[in-house]
Amino acid sequence: MQKLINVLSLVSFCVSAGVVAGVSYVYVEKDNIIEDVKGKVAKEIEGIVKNSLTSGLNSIPGGDSSSLPTPPVGGGSIPSIPF
Repeated sequence: MQKLINVLSLVSFCVSAGVVAGVSYVYVEKDNIIEDVKGKVAKEIEGIVKNSLTSGLNSIPGGDSSSLPTPPVGGGSIPSIPF
């Protein structure tokens, strides 16, 4: 029974040390991680803008013109104030 408790204690220590090491790495490298993500987002937005300027709004993901509502055609009257 004592050996089982010692093994569980060792496993618990290893898990705790791994969590501390992971959090420490992210804390130390947080500025580099943020700059990397900013660069990737800026590059993606730049590509989307260039693509939309060269080939129209249909090239934007989800920007299909068929999903836009169509205006009513003819026969509609303009509402007026009853005074």
